[in-house]
Amino acid sequence: MGTVFSFDVRTPMTPAIDRALDAAEDWLRHVDAVFSTYRPDSHISRLASGTLTLDQCPGEVAEVLALCARVAEESGGRFTWTPHGRLDPSGLVKGWAAEAASDLLFEAGAADHCVNAGGDVQVRGSAGPGQAWRIGLAHPFHPGDLMAVVTGTDLAVATSGTSERGDHIVDPRTGRPPVGLASLTLVGRRLTRVDALATAGFAMGEDARDWIAGLAGIEAFAVTADGRAWATPGFPAWTGG
Repeated sequence: MGTVFSFDVRTPMTPAIDRALDAAEDWLRHVDAVFSTYRPDSHISRLASGTLTLDQCPGEVAEVLALCARVAEESGGRFTWTPHGRLDPSGLVKGWAAEAASDLLFEAGAADHCVNAGGDVQVRGSAGPGQAWRIGLAHPFHPGDLMAVVTGTDLAVATSGTSERGDHIVDPRTGRPPVGLASLTLVGRRLTRVDALATAGFAMGEDARDWIAGLAGIEAFAVTADGRAWATPGFPAWTGG
């Protein structure tokens, strides 16, 4: 899917966890084969080109498209799975795939782990005895610098912005890249929802602030296009503040 996934397991390894890591890797390869817009032979690419019907696709395709529709409704249409008129649910798939991989590890006994999907992360348990996970939020204008550090257990963090992939997010109202924000990070519990809502929020620009403040269990940290930073009222609780 054009990005790198990694696993950091802090629970002592067992044969079951080792098998779960193999299963998680197999799962991500399956997701890539089904959903990658970089592969003309993927099911989503063939569905977009009309050489395959939805009924001929794996069941995960209908599941993901239904989730996309739900986020689009929740965001007042600011989330789209058809940017530039072409089928592309990537704004939800990455987080959904990483969360499912995390579930595989957790169910196998890996109570303490992190799945990193190109900078968007799902963590379970702790980083060590009495230690919270620490996730740095990169500065969109100064590579290598951090704007904040999120800490906690059993959490999901996702960032949408232009620093890594350029203008890849579309505002469905205009059909053009949104303006106003350089990056938007959301923090919650489950990465499917957090990742998709981060995409929708970034498309909103500055309007995202009030919208996110009204979402239960979700907090945000943003950097505007002119370099200002803002956060929702509950965000400091995720930084130890």
